[in-house]
Amino acid sequence: MDQRLFDEINEKVKAALAQGPAADLDKNLRAMLGGLFSRLDLVTREEFDVQREVLLRTRAKLEELEKKVAELEQAASGSSGSAP
Repeated sequence: MDQRLFDEINEKVKAALAQGPAADLDKNLRAMLGGLFSRLDLVTREEFDVQREVLLRTRAKLEELEKKVAELEQAASGSSGSAP
């Protein structure tokens, strides 16, 4: 869940309670949900994006190495076929 969803839920609760105890409810709701989210061991969007970039670079490197291995195998099978 991102901050926008959390803020949207918060705004809807505020609107439902009008001006009454909305400030106390807002503070308590933020504290309760913040504690809940911290126990869920979630990652931030920034951490997710960093890991995504690492994975994309790793995937590209793997594809490059697979291509190189295939070329070397092809060259090895071609040179071993011409030997007596």
